[in-house]
Amino acid sequence: MTARLLPGAPVAEAVLADLRPRIAALVEAGHRPGLGTILVGGDSASGGYVAMKMAKATELGLTSPHLHLPDDATQADVVAAIRQMNDDPAVDAMLVQHPTPKQIDFEAALLEMDPDKDVDGLHPVNMGRLALGMPGPVPCTPAGIEALLAHHGIEVAGKEVCILGRGTTLGRPLALLLAQKRPTANAAVTVVHTGVPDWPVYTRRASIVVAAVGVPYILQPVHISPGATVVGGGVRYEGKKLLPDVDEACNEVAGAITPRVGGVGPTTVAMLFKNCVEAAERAVSRRA
Repeated sequence: MTARLLPGAPVAEAVLADLRPRIAALVEAGHRPGLGTILVGGDSASGGYVAMKMAKATELGLTSPHLHLPDDATQADVVAAIRQMNDDPAVDAMLVQHPTPKQIDFEAALLEMDPDKDVDGLHPVNMGRLALGMPGPVPCTPAGIEALLAHHGIEVAGKEVCILGRGTTLGRPLALLLAQKRPTANAAVTVVHTGVPDWPVYTRRASIVVAAVGVPYILQPVHISPGATVVGGGVRYEGKKLLPDVDEACNEVAGAITPRVGGVGPTTVAMLFKNCVEAAERAVSRRA
């Protein structure tokens, strides 16, 4: 058996196609959505990610206010930058690019952000909204995974989903998202991690397995059942080399699988812009 590939690009294209007329409507109403970015330091990978987001924002017709702080920026400097964007009506949504230099407490900085402008959906207020099923920005990678599964016709409702990984950006919010009562969710979700010695017992019985640990090649063919759907959400970089959680040999056991490159990544970026546009729509609605 060779698994059917689940590319993320068509999913991202569908999300962005939905956003374009909404962006045009906002501009017509006199408000051009703005995605603000804050970069601390000169890490080349982080700088590349921010540049990519700014370029995509411009392509979509958004503004992209940007603040670049030096490597030796203090916590106070980062807080001041966040507050500047909080107060800027041209910024509908924003992010502080992670990772930040070691002297910066990223979680403490996140608390300074206006939750309604939190494009990554990681502020505690937004995580609480997610837990309660309330409207608000949803963490981008989990939202992208739900959209990817739905786009490719992978049935989630009533199925057992096992998430390997409990991180705040993916594992935990994805569990909350896929357990909600929606046609594209409504699953029986189990979250396991490397602190569970027998975690393969859980992944082997699941219809859908999401690897979200950041441990290269942790998920092997023996860890999944024949025909299962496998989503690779976790990666680790060694230098410039990207190492996925999912071993390529899983392609021979899984029924469907995300590709090593071009799977979850494009959907994550698309959901970031979806959160931005929705924040702009909410801002315009509040001012009406």
